[in-house]
Amino acid sequence: MTTAQPAMNTGPGPEAVPGAGPRRRLPSARHLVLAPLSLLMVVPFVYMLGASVMTKAQLNRFPPPLFPTRLHLNGYQELLSDSEFPRWFLNSVIVSGAIVVSQVVLCSMAGYAFARLRFVGRRVALVLVIATTLIPFQLTVIPTFLIFHKLHLIDTLGALIAPQLASALGVYLMTSFFQNFPRELEEAARIDGCSRWGVFFRVVLPVARPALAALAVITFIYAWNDLFWPLVAISSKENYTVQAGLASFQGQHRADWPQIMAGTVLTTVPVLIVFLVGQRRFVQALAGAVKG
Repeated sequence: MTTAQPAMNTGPGPEAVPGAGPRRRLPSARHLVLAPLSLLMVVPFVYMLGASVMTKAQLNRFPPPLFPTRLHLNGYQELLSDSEFPRWFLNSVIVSGAIVVSQVVLCSMAGYAFARLRFVGRRVALVLVIATTLIPFQLTVIPTFLIFHKLHLIDTLGALIAPQLASALGVYLMTSFFQNFPRELEEAARIDGCSRWGVFFRVVLPVARPALAALAVITFIYAWNDLFWPLVAISSKENYTVQAGLASFQGQHRADWPQIMAGTVLTTVPVLIVFLVGQRRFVQALAGAVKG
């Protein structure tokens, strides 16, 4: 008596099944377009970094070398020892930090008021706030200068901070976010006994962290890179920000390109750090705004 042998599986193995195993995504047409564009954006930063560690003789050649043969840190040493760059850097940190904190607080409060509170003229007031973005700052620089001159704030860091305590862009961003915020969470907190301020600080703000991070990133980049108003409002060299300081420094040392490039590198680093740290929150806020 013979026993039946189990049927052998002669079909294709798992490795032969179409779709089995990890799939490799091939580059799409968008990648073929974005890759060269990314290189075009990166090349100036790479050359700026390389030029900051070159010598004057290397940069004065024609054409100048693309990459340094040796690392020369004379530009950084002269910048930090022979100029007031550390003071300018500290001034920029103080001004940008104060502006970011004030805009996050004031714009979030204003945006929540426009989105949730009902008062006479709410829509008109919001339209007027947004309409101020259509007015170039160059048209209001003389009245602004006269106001701060009367307040004795010219040539102080307060003159750089006060005009940017709040912004129409920040108010609009936070208003758009709070209009899409679920009211059920606020109503549940009100039923539990929270006041309006308690709902705002304990329920709304923790959920609004992506929008707050996006506002903080945008505000910091704008405040850090601002050059026009510091040149108008500041006359003392010790009160310069890094942008105003580098502008005056470049005028005095036109031939010392390693020193200028070193200052540009040190000025760019904080912006890159802030953007990389807040990139995920920034993208989340923009995605939420598009869905809204």
